[in-house]
Amino acid sequence: MKVSVVIPAYNAAAFLGKTLRSVLEQSYADREVVVVDDGSSDGTAEVAASFPGVRVHAGPRRGVCAARNLGVQLANGAHVAFMDHDDLWEKDKLAQQVACLDAEARAAFVFTQARVERDG
Repeated sequence: MKVSVVIPAYNAAAFLGKTLRSVLEQSYADREVVVVDDGSSDGTAEVAASFPGVRVHAGPRRGVCAARNLGVQLANGAHVAFMDHDDLWEKDKLAQQVACLDAEARAAFVFTQARVERDG
């Protein structure tokens, strides 16, 4: 496993489906997806579990930092990609970032620009 995508989520049922589709539709396939449900009361864990191959850990509310850290502990990949529960990724995001990491052995991390889109 090359990349673990870690998604901390709290009351994210309304957004999480689009976010997970965005990860699962990546052109880069050597990855796992770990969702840490941080004490949600809106069905977040059920939404995450409805996607094949997504690992879900549901626990008590401890905050986004603790959820993100737990996700790293649960990750099996050589690299970790963090994603918020309401983010969307371009289809080749992971492929491009892994290519950068593979091309430069001294690179410890890669980041990208962001684009904000608003509904309506």
